[in-house]
Amino acid sequence: MDDALIIAGKTYHSRLLVGTGKYRDFEETREAVDASGAEIVTVAIRRTNIGQDAHQPSLVDVLPPSRYTYLPNSAGCYTAEDAVRTLRLARELLDGHGLVKLEVLGDPDTLFPDMPETVKAAEMLVRDGFDVMVYCSDDPIQARRLEDIGCCAIMPLASIIGSGMGIVNPWNLRLIIDQARVPVLVDAGVGTASDAAIAMELGCDAVLMNSAIAHARRPVLMASAMKMAVQAGREAYLAGRMPRKRYSAEPSSPESGIISPAGRRAA
Repeated sequence: MDDALIIAGKTYHSRLLVGTGKYRDFEETREAVDASGAEIVTVAIRRTNIGQDAHQPSLVDVLPPSRYTYLPNSAGCYTAEDAVRTLRLARELLDGHGLVKLEVLGDPDTLFPDMPETVKAAEMLVRDGFDVMVYCSDDPIQARRLEDIGCCAIMPLASIIGSGMGIVNPWNLRLIIDQARVPVLVDAGVGTASDAAIAMELGCDAVLMNSAIAHARRPVLMASAMKMAVQAGREAYLAGRMPRKRYSAEPSSPESGIISPAGRRAA
C-alpha cells in the first residue's frame, strides 16, 4: 500500500516514531528501534550523548544518522530561550540538521507544555530556518496557532508524558486533526498497542512514543507490537469503519434464501 508519511518534504514509510531514552543500554535501544521499524528517532540533547562528550559511548554509533532521521528534542527546557539554545546546539552537532522537536515544559511534575513559551520558541526557530515539530496541549486553538507560525507537524499529548493512560480526550484530538493542514502526531501518554491503534484510527498521521516501549517488561517485543498496531490502525482508518448503530441489529448473513425448518428455502 502506497501510503507514505511526509514531514518537512521528506517521505517516510513508517508512521511510528520512537524515543531513544530510558533503555537499559544502547544495545537494547538498537534492538528495540530495529523491531519497531521506525525511521525517525527522537533524542533528548540534554540527556543523550550524540557527540557532546567524545570520551563516552555515543548513540550515533548504534543508530547511525545515515540510516535513521534524527529528531533532536528540547526535553527538560522550561523557557523558550533555553529550548532554542538547545536545538541550535543539536543543529551544530548534527552538521546542520534542521528537523527538530520543540518542547517547552511548564511543570516538572506533569510535564505539561507551557504554551506561551512554546509559541514564542516556535516563532524563533521557524525564523531561524528550522523545521519544527512541536509538542503541545490538545487545544485546537493553540494547535492552529502553531501551524500558522509555520511548524511542520503538530504533536498534541494524548495524556501525561510517561503515564501510559492512553488518549483521554479523543474529541479534542479529532478537532485538531480535522482542521490541520500539516501532519498530526500523538505524542505522550501511549501505554500499549491498543492506544497506538486508536490514535491511528482517529486519523492521526503518526505516533511518537518512548516509555511505552522502554518501560515494558520486554521492550523489544513491545516495539514489534507497536509497529503492527500503528499499521493496523492506519489501515482501519483508510478502510473506514462501519457506522455505529445503537438500537438496530443487522445479521451478518442475508435473510433471503435461508433453509426453513421444513427444508424449503425462504423467499
